Amino acid sequence: MTMSKPVEPTPLMRQYFAIKEKYPGALLLFRVGDFYETFLEDAVTASKVLDIALTKRANGSAASVELAGFPHHSLDLYLPKLVKAGYRVAICDQLEDPKQAKGIVQRGVTELVTPGLSFNEAVLDQSANNYLASIVFDKKLLGMACLDLSTGEFFVTQGAADYIQKMLHHLAPSEIVLNKKQQALWDAFAQDAFPIYPLDEWVFQFDYAYGLLNNHFGTHSLKGFGIADCPMGITAAGVVLHYLSETEHKKIKHIRSIARLEAHHYAWLDPFTVKALELMVPQQAGGTALIDLLDRTVTPMGARLLKKWLLFPLKAVQPIQERLAIVEYLVADGTLTALLVSYLKQIGDLERLISKVAANRVQPREMVALKRALEQVQAIQTALQGVRCLEKLHAQLHGCHALVHSIHRTLQEDPPLSIHQGGLIRPQVHERLDALNKIMYEGKDYLIQLQQTESKRTHIPSLKVSYNRVFGYYLEVPNAHKHKVPTDWIRKQTLAGAERYVTEALKQYEEQILHAGEEAQLLEQQLYQALVEEAAAFIPPIQDNAKQVAQLDCYLSFAKQAVEHHYSKPVMDDGHLLHLTGSRHPVIEQRLPIDKAYTPNDISLDPSEQQILVITGPNMAGKSALLRQVALTVLMAQMGSFVPADSARIGVVDKIFTRVGASDNLAQGESTFMMEMTETASIMHNLSDRSLVLMDEIGRGTSTYDGISIAWALVEYLHNNADYKPKTLFATHYHELNELAKTLPRVKNFHVAVQEIDRKILFLHKLVAGGSQHSFGIHVAQMAGMPATILERAREVLAHLSQVGRYVQVDKLPQVQYQLKLFEPDNGLSALKAYLESIDINTLSPVEALVKLNDLKNRVERFKN
Repeated sequence: MTMSKPVEPTPLMRQYFAIKEKYPGALLLFRVGDFYETFLEDAVTASKVLDIALTKRANGSAASVELAGFPHHSLDLYLPKLVKAGYRVAICDQLEDPKQAKGIVQRGVTELVTPGLSFNEAVLDQSANNYLASIVFDKKLLGMACLDLSTGEFFVTQGAADYIQKMLHHLAPSEIVLNKKQQALWDAFAQDAFPIYPLDEWVFQFDYAYGLLNNHFGTHSLKGFGIADCPMGITAAGVVLHYLSETEHKKIKHIRSIARLEAHHYAWLDPFTVKALELMVPQQAGGTALIDLLDRTVTPMGARLLKKWLLFPLKAVQPIQERLAIVEYLVADGTLTALLVSYLKQIGDLERLISKVAANRVQPREMVALKRALEQVQAIQTALQGVRCLEKLHAQLHGCHALVHSIHRTLQEDPPLSIHQGGLIRPQVHERLDALNKIMYEGKDYLIQLQQTESKRTHIPSLKVSYNRVFGYYLEVPNAHKHKVPTDWIRKQTLAGAERYVTEALKQYEEQILHAGEEAQLLEQQLYQALVEEAAAFIPPIQDNAKQVAQLDCYLSFAKQAVEHHYSKPVMDDGHLLHLTGSRHPVIEQRLPIDKAYTPNDISLDPSEQQILVITGPNMAGKSALLRQVALTVLMAQMGSFVPADSARIGVVDKIFTRVGASDNLAQGESTFMMEMTETASIMHNLSDRSLVLMDEIGRGTSTYDGISIAWALVEYLHNNADYKPKTLFATHYHELNELAKTLPRVKNFHVAVQEIDRKILFLHKLVAGGSQHSFGIHVAQMAGMPATILERAREVLAHLSQVGRYVQVDKLPQVQYQLKLFEPDNGLSALKAYLESIDINTLSPVEALVKLNDLKNRVERFKN
């Protein structure tokens, strides 16, 4: 819808257009009195997104303009809806008291909220970071910077395209800032959809970025941050700071540092692997992702950190062992664990609270919450004294006693939501404020006394003293008594059933009370602002507290899982062995019915003797689950968690690759088989000696011969690679691959056992040495309810193929007439047919019908057995 500006804008609309012009592309919320209004195109958008009324108003001499608005106190309700719909929202407030304004009220944008920049709790997910990212393209490398404004976390990295794509997938930024001249590069590069905001090319200059960063951190060099040799990352970080300034986010002293995300510190998990292992999101509705299982944290900081630990598992042995030692201690000391959890539950989101202090957006109740959180930190300090494995964590906790004392002595224990409501400062904090409060409180007694005195003097028993914002204080007299009103009363308003009056004494009282109220409110705001500034001096130690609390929360989460589900501590080393005894799938194990036990398995991989396990077995036997449980066990161990196994010895891996499950990308013209080959090719190009490779049913998306050929060649390549010997689990239904073990010494055949009884199979879910010669596909089809006629024909064709090979000789196949019948020519089914035909349903009572139905069910059960 195209709309033009009013021909003769009013002063208000002239002000609106001037402000709107400074924020192109943003939806402007324009404060007018007690409402936030939107006009023209913004009004049309707001009415649709927020489901609010769209109207037209002339605004004085102006032509009609579209208008949609909502009460100012509903901002927290409507703002998140706009931001989550992908809009950038400029909040324009009144910058002076309308009563004091000469002419039009001064207004200005106080905040520009974007998907990647917000402090609003309704916009933010408390268990996830809200990253703003900047991407810079060069000929061979890309640079990336990420900032979570709500926590102050700021880091950079640079690398090849596949590395940056992985980072974007893992970090899932809410908004990305790009060079508008590099939009085409982004379109060719991006694999996922993100809200994008383009900036002018001149912003993406290294020297400009370097200056912005040094100016913000008060430094002359960036060497101290460890990013001096990351020029692309530095440029991206400068873009982020520029964007903060452009969006009116200038109070950012909680952004105290910048770090480099070092790829070599963490095991590689590509997007395919994260998806296939269902680390963050289940592939099926109602499923359970690994993070849902592992996350037993009780603080928002802990929940956010646990996601990072999952997506960025460690690959250095020492830090892994340090985490495991802490978890082991907490598992052994249940009393301490319970005590620490009770403290953590009362801390809340300390990390985002202190960021609000820095941005001067913290409300009185949040300041009290900050005090209570710091009191819990003090309690944790006491509880951890003497715990050797937590000495480092304990040493970085700060009680901030002075700030706790200041907040306690200054603020009421249950202050109002806003500083504008008054009544938030305790008595005896400020002498003048106490005096003003006394005037206001004693004023209530004065009003009662005045009402009683005047009622007695005038003989008007129903006289009332009241107040409204238009007339102030007044005396209200019913019409039945207005003839008794004294001559010194001044009439102010006539109602249907009463008259309202003022007196000189009442006017003097009102002036005194209102002046005291205004002065008290101003004093309270000044005292509160001083308290916030005092709290801002504690940003560094409180941010340290938040980090340590988050880590402790993750350790406690691991300990609770280990105790409840009988996990064991893995032995971690720099070797290449992977040996799991009694290994279980962490998610499937917990989703099984109570009366069904999980079947554990032993898995051993050794690059020198048993590098590749070729695993055969029928569909539904559990091959894919077995592959996934090995990967999840290794991943959990390198996070620092105990693992679902009786015992585990794990040589750390540097990359986990999976090719599991079928998918397609039809939007980009990629079939299921094309996606399968693309993912497999990526694995082959990125192998290392410490890789763990999981390949499931490679080649099933094409013809049988092509599939076998590709799978065969892959196993040979993984085995014979001169540079690397990655540990590999290779699940397949191609039994021909069992032949590889005869010529490749480090290839071993295993199968998932089943038991066949009377043409039926029982899945044992047990990994057994040796290859399987049967796929049991027809048995699975029978279990799925395939009609018996089709099953019999399938058996005939299978028997024929077993004799002549995979080439079908159609003329030698037994001919068949397909006719699906309700009753097959089987003695058991014929008996059932005869039984049904003998029943006269017209003569059966309801009870007899139920008896017959139960009898029929029993007969069917006997036939099945």
